Amino acid sequence: MEQESELVTGEAVVLDVRAAKLASRGLAMMLDVALQLVALIVAMLVLSQVAAFGDEALALTLFLVTLVLIMVGYPVICETLSRGRTLGKMALGLRVVRTDGGPVRFRHALVRGLAGFFIDFWALGMLGVVAVVTSLLSPNGRRVGDYLAGTLVIRERMPAARTPYVGMPPQLAYWASQLDLTRLPNDLALAVRQYLSRTSELRPEAAEALGYGLAQQVATAIGAPVPPGVPSWAYLSAVLAERRQRDQAKLQPAVQYGPPVVQSYPQPTAPAPAPVAQPQPPSEPAPENPFAPPG
Repeated sequence: MEQESELVTGEAVVLDVRAAKLASRGLAMMLDVALQLVALIVAMLVLSQVAAFGDEALALTLFLVTLVLIMVGYPVICETLSRGRTLGKMALGLRVVRTDGGPVRFRHALVRGLAGFFIDFWALGMLGVVAVVTSLLSPNGRRVGDYLAGTLVIRERMPAARTPYVGMPPQLAYWASQLDLTRLPNDLALAVRQYLSRTSELRPEAAEALGYGLAQQVATAIGAPVPPGVPSWAYLSAVLAERRQRDQAKLQPAVQYGPPVVQSYPQPTAPAPAPVAQPQPPSEPAPENPFAPPG
């Protein structure tokens, strides 16, 4: 069973990921062990030919080296080259990451591989009993090697998250069309989008403080301060909506070709009756606050 886990990066950004638990990790481990056993059988067949010529000491030495390479080197090399995935994890859609969400490096893979051989599974792990017990007691399904290396196994194959729609406040449409948004960094725009999508989940004072800070960063980047009387969230929404509109305009072709026009001759028709004026409903009074908070 998997559950969502929150990882906090060094920049205090919360990442919503799905931690892999015992079932998926166990199945990936079984696939890896099966591949390792096949490699060991092939190695023993080859080394038996060496021992047949009478050099048993050389055959035993080569077998120990091959055993270490297969049991420890296989996960270390795979996780280092593929950024946290063995063949079993690739099949199950799993990946090893650091606890801050970053990719693992050789030192993380080496610590996990050594701990897996000596503590979690083989030497002192009682064929995986230590890893199973530790994973069941851990809220994120981590084993001893994960705690020592500072890593976590997550699921990569997750349903696509729904992208929040950022609308343009009508009162700021013309003002936003005059902005120079070429200097707005992508990471800052992403932070603003995440803030606008979670405004309703934050406390009002926290949402106001965070929105004010982001608005000041955006104003510094694009050189356009927040207009007087405009809330921070409305300012950020206008900037993002205008940026999205300009990006979509760049993707549209300059010339659009439509279907061929068929020339037709006009046919005599009866004169159309004069339109009858319809009574217009009374206009509603304008609201006192033109900016409604986001839902």
